[in-house]
Amino acid sequence: MATRVYRIVVEGQLSDRMGSAFEGMTLVHQEGTTAITGPVRDQAHLQGLMQRVADLGLVFVSAAPAEQGGEATDDPKGAR
Repeated sequence: MATRVYRIVVEGQLSDRMGSAFEGMTLVHQEGTTAITGPVRDQAHLQGLMQRVADLGLVFVSAAPAEQGGEATDDPKGAR
């Protein structure tokens, strides 16, 4: 399975310290949310990231493959 770029959106603005739990991913703060975007190797990796969101007590908003240069990377609440 090829690596895909995913975008996970959570409520609030993650601090750099909390963001370090998502090493290798980019954090973008916008309108009261944080988009965590980066490469995901496989389904198990994605599930691990989702578990990390839960373990940190973050409020999950959405998760979807990021579209290269498309709308999904521009709208933090735009789950697809």
